[in-house]
Amino acid sequence: MTTQPSPTVVLVHGAFADAGSWSGVVTELQNHGVPVVAPPNPLRGLSADSAYIASVVSRIDGPVVLVGHSYGGALITVAGTAENVVGLVYVAAYVLEEGESLGELQGRFPLSPLVSNLSEGAYPVPGSEPAVEVTINAEAFPEIFAADVPEAVTKVLAVSQRPLSAGVFTETASAAAWRTKPSWALVAGADNAINPEVERFGAERAGATVVELEGASHAVAVSQPKAVAQLVLDAVRATS
Repeated sequence: MTTQPSPTVVLVHGAFADAGSWSGVVTELQNHGVPVVAPPNPLRGLSADSAYIASVVSRIDGPVVLVGHSYGGALITVAGTAENVVGLVYVAAYVLEEGESLGELQGRFPLSPLVSNLSEGAYPVPGSEPAVEVTINAEAFPEIFAADVPEAVTKVLAVSQRPLSAGVFTETASAAAWRTKPSWALVAGADNAINPEVERFGAERAGATVVELEGASHAVAVSQPKAVAQLVLDAVRATS
């Protein structure tokens, strides 16, 4: 009788952050002997970013559990259609339907404080006109993104943000992997970046196993890595 290999966990960060935001979760998973990859998310477009994450998944031998935070949830929804993806975990994330955009999903609910605290800037696009990218105003960053994270940490996070291309809000998802793959979702109850109602709606629509953390900020993977890792471990065990 052959033993199925444990799934590899691929952690996909969202906007205004980098793969370092998963550090505490990575440590917890590694302590449980779970193989982990935390790739960079280009943050340049839903289709392009999903294709990049899918390429990362394709290089992994054996089953994969895809984990997405925030905008990363939209990416795992599309990239999760890859054959070796066996489960999806959404962490304070957008859970899109096929043909739906972030703007459409968000627009069904009251907007979060994030929307009125974004700064725009232009970035060069080879062979085309400059495009627009957004970051969170540094002074508003702690309250909006990481209200339950120590101030000294939020000061570093605020000045090391990775900008998100503004075009991602109108791009539509080409697939919805949760229709054929089991899913889990963590709702951050005090999220000021994504309205928690958006997270709940998407998770329930997907039929996900849902955990809600009251008082958790958008940066729940930083503030409560053990709780996030526990949900990922539940997914790993269920799909092993």
